[in-house]
Amino acid sequence: MAKKVSVLIIDDSAVVRKTLEKIFLSDPEIEVIGSAADPFIAAKKISERVPDVITLDIEMPKMDGLTFLQKIMSQHPIPVVVISTLVGDGSETANKAKAFGALEVLEKPKVNTKELLEESKAKYCRIIKEKAKVKIQRIKVKPPSPIRSLVKLSENSRDNQRERRVTNTTQQVIAIGASTGGTEAIKKFLIDLPLDCPGIVIVQHMPELFTKQFADRLNSDCRITVKEAKNGDAVLNGHALIAPGNHHMYLRKNGTRYYVEVKDGPAVNRHKPSVDVLFKSVSKYAGKNGGGILLTGMGSDGSKGLLEMKESGAKTIAQDEASSIVFGMPKSAIELGAADYVLPLDKIANKMLKILKT
Repeated sequence: MAKKVSVLIIDDSAVVRKTLEKIFLSDPEIEVIGSAADPFIAAKKISERVPDVITLDIEMPKMDGLTFLQKIMSQHPIPVVVISTLVGDGSETANKAKAFGALEVLEKPKVNTKELLEESKAKYCRIIKEKAKVKIQRIKVKPPSPIRSLVKLSENSRDNQRERRVTNTTQQVIAIGASTGGTEAIKKFLIDLPLDCPGIVIVQHMPELFTKQFADRLNSDCRITVKEAKNGDAVLNGHALIAPGNHHMYLRKNGTRYYVEVKDGPAVNRHKPSVDVLFKSVSKYAGKNGGGILLTGMGSDGSKGLLEMKESGAKTIAQDEASSIVFGMPKSAIELGAADYVLPLDKIANKMLKILKT
């Protein structure tokens, strides 16, 4: 019996990993030997068993796919098929992936209909089997030990904390700000979100120590993962990060991944954390890939930041007066012209998810 083609799937989306695994396992000549949510996990798996082919996403936490592709090709060449939303015909990302050694670049399979999924199966399986036969030449770099060098990536990632901006990204971030009445409003927003929703960053005016309890309670009630943010936490799909009390939270970007910076500083608008601080950082680093939501609360914190988000191309929503416990913060944003939409609380989640897809 002929040896099966072994595949390692690397993608930060659990939904995509499951879909690709289902596609490959439909072919009796292919076996999926594992999957990884980021390049560091992948490096450890490669050290345990080298696959015949790797499928690689571009947008991932901790290290973007193009950087990992270069390291693979210089240290331990393996046939790589890039599967990403960023590799449309003639795109700069597709050209870079090929230049760095990818044998094929494919757009992620469209799984919204059974027919499209069936079309993807034959194409993807054929390409995987073809590329497994290709002999890859190492780029001329002399690492001390190819496999150990890959594994070492997971042990020391300080070089990946350098702040750099990449314009060609589709990863989205939803930023939420709230004050008085916000704890229940945030819960109602989060509780029915799907597991593949964009990553969420939240500022709720709340004293230190209480934010962790709030996050833990939400985590037990919601389908998505909710936690109090720590400095350097990645912003991932299906996860929400809540700014800790008495600390500001900023969105940052490293390659194609978002993460948060949590640090002390003077109060802004008499608050720490401040919604304006978060929103302005989202405007700077996410731009049109951002979504901003200003919920119930006293005062005006967040209104100027929401306006900056709107001006950067982000989608913005303010809670309406009827559903707000205190209409101060949303009202201030509305008066500034910062809100694309003014909606009751129970309509905001669906609307934001819908407009981010357009």
